[in-house]
Amino acid sequence: MSRSVVLVDAVRTPFGKAGGMYAGTRADDLMVRAIRGLLDRNPKVDHSAIDDVAIAAATQTGDQGMNIGRSATLLAGLPNTVPGYSIDRWCAGALTAVTTIAGAIAFGSNDIAIAGGVEHMGNHPMGELMDPNPRYLAEKLVEQDALAMGATAERLHDRFPTITKERADKYALNSQIKTTKAYEAGLIQRDLIPTAARSAELGWTIATVDEAPRPTTTMEGLAGLKTPFRPAGRVTAGNSSGLNDGATAALLASEDTAKALGLGIKARLVTYAFAGVEPEVMGFGPVPSTIKALAQAGLSIEDIGLFEINEAFAVQVLAFLEHFGIADDDARVNPFGGAIAVGHPLASSGVRLMLNLARSFETHPEVRYGLTTMCIGLGMGGSVIWENPHFNGQVK
Repeated sequence: MSRSVVLVDAVRTPFGKAGGMYAGTRADDLMVRAIRGLLDRNPKVDHSAIDDVAIAAATQTGDQGMNIGRSATLLAGLPNTVPGYSIDRWCAGALTAVTTIAGAIAFGSNDIAIAGGVEHMGNHPMGELMDPNPRYLAEKLVEQDALAMGATAERLHDRFPTITKERADKYALNSQIKTTKAYEAGLIQRDLIPTAARSAELGWTIATVDEAPRPTTTMEGLAGLKTPFRPAGRVTAGNSSGLNDGATAALLASEDTAKALGLGIKARLVTYAFAGVEPEVMGFGPVPSTIKALAQAGLSIEDIGLFEINEAFAVQVLAFLEHFGIADDDARVNPFGGAIAVGHPLASSGVRLMLNLARSFETHPEVRYGLTTMCIGLGMGGSVIWENPHFNGQVK
């Protein structure tokens, strides 16, 4: 048994800098705000009819622990009859929450459910409480660099010498420019749920925009940044995503259920795939996962009209584009900018990609298929292919 699965809606909190506007806010409260905002936007959904809630976090301790899928469900005020569970696939947590929920809907176990993710990197620095097994290095299962994401990005530069620091900086600048333009046009704010934030100096405030974008970024400024992962390296804070706090939530349903309830449909799931690569070049993961997903769907890269690629590092996106013969500045790629500008709160980012893609679908009825994809620590990639419900059959 298999049913068509659709993305009904998705939202996110504004993303903050680690130690920034959400320094006094709990991670589970960020997740609760996203869930409540999602449900407030969809009043036709009977809360008691939600079949399950899957929430991802890369660090599942403290305010991101205690089975955050269940605890956030209760804290959000959903009936205690609605179950919830937690997901961890590091950066692809929310993406995996979506695909796991989608699998249950396709199978017929669920009709309508919520998937999302949260990461408070201020409360939980990357790698907190991790205890890598000595076998990783002793048995050479991974290279030392595999345990430091910035070092894996430098390794990717080594593997693709045509991807210079200048190219990475230029891509990063373009991400900032696109984000600025999207904000000026009001394209990003419409899906941000205003979220309470508390500062010791300023007291309570309401966050309505992302904290991280740097609209005054220049190539000269990027060129002068330090390369912390390698002397005279190519990876800098300017051509990488930052350390961030934020939450995302998505409402998924079978297509029949969505239509019966009179809900909107933002995207139709075609297929998804995950794949592994050498851990020390984890940023290359989206290439094999996309190849796998395209094969499953019977499509080619030429069939994809819009791309949302998580910008963990500029070099990682450029390696994907170079492999598939796509220009660095192709207008189909991350039209609203990406994580280099707005941030990457690890396990939450997958839904942000889907949200952006769905919004692009609305203004591009000539595009039938879109892709959301991201790299994942320890050498993986995840890709989801979506169909545009607004497709008019007139492919350019």
